[in-house]
Amino acid sequence: MLKFLLVGMMVFFSTLTQAKSIVVLGDSISASYGFEVQHGWVALLEKKIKSSHPDYTMINVSISGDTTAGGLARLPRLLKQYQPEIVLVELGANDGLRGMSLKAMQKNLSAIIKQSQKSGARVLLLSMRIPSNYGKRYTDIFYNSYQKVASKHKISVVPFILEDVALDKSQMQADGLHPNEKAQPIIANHIAPYLLPLL
Repeated sequence: MLKFLLVGMMVFFSTLTQAKSIVVLGDSISASYGFEVQHGWVALLEKKIKSSHPDYTMINVSISGDTTAGGLARLPRLLKQYQPEIVLVELGANDGLRGMSLKAMQKNLSAIIKQSQKSGARVLLLSMRIPSNYGKRYTDIFYNSYQKVASKHKISVVPFILEDVALDKSQMQADGLHPNEKAQPIIANHIAPYLLPLL
């Protein structure tokens, strides 16, 4: 009986040590704004990767309205608490929508990446766009910021994660900024090919 108990404990603790976390640091797009979190792209993506990588768990620490500065301020505690293998960074849209300095946004994203890498995590950067009424120059620089930062740190970057969603009214909420529940599988499927190689 004692032998079986010891074996069971060894298996249990072995499972604990093998568990790997993926932290999603994002804003309302990742925080399932407007619907239940279990229907969001983060939860759907976790289900998708669990079939081939059951040892990974996605931890969604996204907050609606968060900026790159906010994410950077929260990051040290999150890295210490979860010790992630991978960090998905989906931030910047609120910086752009508020007309904040894009240089500051790039600096914050770089700091998030460097801190994550220093902790031993791999980083995947998720690109966003802002509405065209902010002016072509600003919107182009905003979107290109993601590729610029990713290239600097030699990490993968997911192209606009609302591609095939943002211009389809049936996939968006009434505010025209947030994808609805129907769009979440599309977003998850868009991100998956970029995440899977990191697992």
